[in-house]
Amino acid sequence: MTEFNRRNVLAGGAAAVTVTGNAEAKIGRTPIFSVAQVTIPVVGLKEVFPVRRIYCIGRNYAAHAIERGSDPTREPPFFFQKPTDAIQVVAIGLVAEHPYPTLTRNYHHEVELVAALKSGGKNIPADKALDHVYGYALGLDMTRRDLQNAMGAEKKPWEIGKSFDQSAVLGPIHPVTKTGHLTNGAISLAVNGTVRQNSDLTKMIWSVAEQISKLSEAFELKAGDIIYSGTPENVGPVVKGDVLLCKLEGLPDMSIKIV
Repeated sequence: MTEFNRRNVLAGGAAAVTVTGNAEAKIGRTPIFSVAQVTIPVVGLKEVFPVRRIYCIGRNYAAHAIERGSDPTREPPFFFQKPTDAIQVVAIGLVAEHPYPTLTRNYHHEVELVAALKSGGKNIPADKALDHVYGYALGLDMTRRDLQNAMGAEKKPWEIGKSFDQSAVLGPIHPVTKTGHLTNGAISLAVNGTVRQNSDLTKMIWSVAEQISKLSEAFELKAGDIIYSGTPENVGPVVKGDVLLCKLEGLPDMSIKIV
C-alpha cells in the first residue's frame, strides 16, 4: 500500500470513529441503576445541600497534634477524604442512634466545625476563600482508632480507620447569611454528661479560609464540597450505650447515642 493510500485509510478510520461516537452520543446513555444523591438539610429552607466531596484536615489543633505525636509548629496541613455516603445527618433536638461499627475495639469521637462550599476553584487566595462558603454545620469525624493506628504503623493508607459507613456525622447546614462566618467560639463534646473535648475555634492551626486555600492548591474545589476542619484535644473511646453531646457556639447542639 502506498503512503498516500495508507493516509486515506487512516483518515477514513478516524472519520468512522468520529461518526460512530457522534451516533452514540445522539442515541444517549442511561445508567444501569440509580445512585442516590447524598444531601444535607439546610436550616430554614425546603431545598437541600447536595454533597460532592468530603474533605477532612488532620491534626488542626495544636494540643490534638501533640497527643497524636506530631509537632504542630512545623507540619504543613494534610487532608484526607471520606465517601459522601458516609454522612449521617442528625436532626436538631433529637438524639440519633449511631451504630458501633465493625472491626474495631477502639472507637473514637472527634467533634468538628464543618464548612459547606457554594463555589470553588483552584489556587484560591486565603483572603478570598470565605467568599466560597455557603454555610456551617456541627460535625463528628468518627474514627476506628485501632485500625487507623495499625495502618499508620505499617505506613499504609488509613481509610479503613476514617472512611467507613456513617463516619461523617453532622447536623443541618446553617447559611452564612444567618450565622456569619464562624471564626471563633467554644467547641466541646461530652460523653454521658462528662465533658471530654473543650476548646475554641481560635485555636485552630489553620483557619477555614487557610484550609480552603491550601486544598485548592491540590484539588479544584467546587460547589457541594464540605470540609471537616479538625478536632480539639482529648479525643477518646466510646462504647455502646454512650450518649455524645456536641456543642459549638452559634449553632444548635447535636447528639448521638452509640448503639
